[in-house]
Amino acid sequence: MGNLDGLGYRGTTAIVTGGSSGMGEAVARILGELGASVHIVDIVDPKIPCAGFHKADLSDPDQVSATAQALRGIGPIDFLFPCAGVPPHAVGALKCMLINYVGARQFIEEVLPAVKDGGGIALISSDACLSWQKNLAQNLELLAIGDPREARKWCEANPDKLRDGYTTSKEMLAVWVQKFSIELGMKRRIRLNATAPCPTKTAFMEASVDVLGQDFLDNFPYPVLHRMATAEEQAWPLILLNSPLNAVVTGALLYTDQGFVSGLFTGAINSSAMSGGKKAGA
Repeated sequence: MGNLDGLGYRGTTAIVTGGSSGMGEAVARILGELGASVHIVDIVDPKIPCAGFHKADLSDPDQVSATAQALRGIGPIDFLFPCAGVPPHAVGALKCMLINYVGARQFIEEVLPAVKDGGGIALISSDACLSWQKNLAQNLELLAIGDPREARKWCEANPDKLRDGYTTSKEMLAVWVQKFSIELGMKRRIRLNATAPCPTKTAFMEASVDVLGQDFLDNFPYPVLHRMATAEEQAWPLILLNSPLNAVVTGALLYTDQGFVSGLFTGAINSSAMSGGKKAGA
């Protein structure tokens, strides 16, 4: 790796949730190589060196609060990378929603007091969020609920709106980023952005093969790489997006999906060619 100090990570402090596997692990490893002091939050111990590790289940508000409080004590934080995410078939629709959106939002908001003014937050959504505009009214209804326990009650009372948990959680992240970024920018010059990956070769996706079907993954359009992306290939856009070099970029939803969503929207990709008509998701 060449001299990448210009990205602005050397000597900084970064927090990565979900940093013990998949894209989160790749993000944490690269940040360490770029000279950042990296603290990982996950439910399993990390396999890579890091400055600190905090074990926490993001679906539990008490654990989220305790972890956020501990991290606020490490000193000024420059960057947050909320990468934790689970598929619904592994934990059920409700817990998927609580980890992917409710817990992620609570964690960010409770750590925010320790984030430096002018800092950066970049999280992972998914190309499964592509219908966020269609479902905006419903998403704004849940977005208005800031308390994680009340948000859980809403999810429990609205299983039809919750759907599989995954798609809704990723839509919620996309909408929350685009809306909350304005307040964060105006008050504290903190940038808030998200990537939206396509299927990526991680343990997450390997565990999803039985649900999505191998034909779906084989027939998914990969116009650029002609194959599934790797965790590292998804980590770099997130790291570049959060770099101080992108000082004018906030509220962005960056599709890191090899052109899949753009192709669908413009008709360049024919969704009927994809096996079973199932939705894509990272």
